[in-house]
Formats: sequence, C-alpha cells, structure tokens
Amino acid sequence: MASVNPAQGAGAYISDIDLNTLSAADVALVRESLGEYGVVFFRDQSVSCEQHIKFAQRFGDININRFFKALDKYPQIAEVRKEPEQGSNIGEQWHTDHSYDQVPALGSILVAQQLPVSGGDTIFASMFAAYNALPEPLKKRIAGLTATHSSRHVFGAKVYDKPEHKDLIGRLGNTQAATQDAVHPVVIRHPISGKRGIYVNPDFTTHINELEKEDSDALLDELYTHCKNPEFSHRFEWQEGSVAFWDNRATWHKALNDYPGQRRLMHRITVEGEALYA
Repeated sequence: MASVNPAQGAGAYISDIDLNTLSAADVALVRESLGEYGVVFFRDQSVSCEQHIKFAQRFGDININRFFKALDKYPQIAEVRKEPEQGSNIGEQWHTDHSYDQVPALGSILVAQQLPVSGGDTIFASMFAAYNALPEPLKKRIAGLTATHSSRHVFGAKVYDKPEHKDLIGRLGNTQAATQDAVHPVVIRHPISGKRGIYVNPDFTTHINELEKEDSDALLDELYTHCKNPEFSHRFEWQEGSVAFWDNRATWHKALNDYPGQRRLMHRITVEGEALYA
C-alpha cells in the first residue's frame, strides 16, 4: 500500500507505488496529496514516454507547451535540456509554470532522463506555508487584490537578443506566442484542498492591478522576500528513477544551475487545470 511521508518545508514523498500500474485509489491519493502538500516525489520508477503520457492523463488533459521544444515522436512531452557547452539553465529563477495563462495548468510531471554527476537539484517552495506564516496585517492588505501575469518578458523575442540567453535558442522558441496576459487573485483557494495560498511569482507576475506601480513593486518585493524563506522550501535531489509532480497552484520552484560542463535532460508533461478563485 502506498504511503505518504511529508518532506521538510514543502511537498511529500510517496513510496510503495508503481506509476505504471496505478489503481483508482492510488490516483486519488496522489491528487489529494497534491492539494495537501503542493508537490509529490517518487523514487525508483521506470517510466517510458508512453507510460509518462498515460500517467499524466489520469489527472487531466495534457497541455502542449508552446515554448519548449517537444520530443519528435511525443509532442505531449517537453524537453528540459542543458548540454555541457551551454551556460543558461531553463527555470533557474523562482517561478510558477503557466501563471500567464488565463486558465493556469494544474501541474507538471518531470521525469529524470540523464543527470549530472552532481548538482541539478530542484527547489520547491510551498505557497500554503508562505501564506499561513504571513503577519495578519499583511494578509488583510493582500485580501481581494489581483495581479497580472505575462509571458512576454520571459519567452518573447526580445529575450533572446540578450547575449546571456543566446544559447536558449533551440531549447525554447515560438516567441510569437508570447503575447497573452492573465489576471488572477493574489491569494487563491486551492481547487483540490481549499487551502489558501499566495499566487504571485517573480518570473511571470508583472504588477498588482489595484496599486500604483511604486506601491505594487514594493508589495510584490515584500511578498517575494517572505516566500523565499528557506523554512517554506524543500530541495529535491534527483536520482535515476526519480519523478516529481508539482501543483502550480500551490508551489514555486527553481532548477539549480550548478553543474557546468555536464548534461542534464528531463522530460516534462504539463496537465491542464481550471480557473482560479480567491
């Protein structure tokens, strides 16, 4: 029987489970754990591309990512890759996937394919824990506020004009699709658990709609500083057979770029979500 063991800071490890032979009860346990912990980790899995797709489909429709390079035979699977000669890392800054979509993704499922000898871990931060630890006056200040999220400044054409981002070409693209913006509550009720969580992030959130720019920037900086507290985060060490399934409505994450001269290849599938509400 599968067991759930909470991780320190954020997430939980689910053991005694085979992602290729999930029962209905197993699927319910994974979904419930996402709503409770925000991200779930699995060890010692053997997941082919076909099995990766089937696992994702147990939780919803697959979002075909419009910016990441996909596998030739499996367009549902995005490639998260860094070659030994490349310096730029995909996802190096704190972010929440797809917050720039009007209907943000439920989550992403990342399967390790080729790992560096050392480094390349991913850090996840719980926006449930971050919200719960806010001082009451700050909770009151952000109640009812909304924020705009955008992909333009991250995936747009001008990004690749910067010298430091040149080697992302070929790994990320389709810049003409980076035109959409979205508005979401600053504090959401999680669709699965009903927990309150902070829903702004440093990569994709551009401003708080109800405030002037100076006040918006100051409040976002205050929230970001708070959310980056190590007490709310967990560093996941990738190993052969590792899989992580994170809920974008409940977590931030960032991939560490600490393995120069080594190759790191991951396969990612993103699952469609639903509109978010305060």
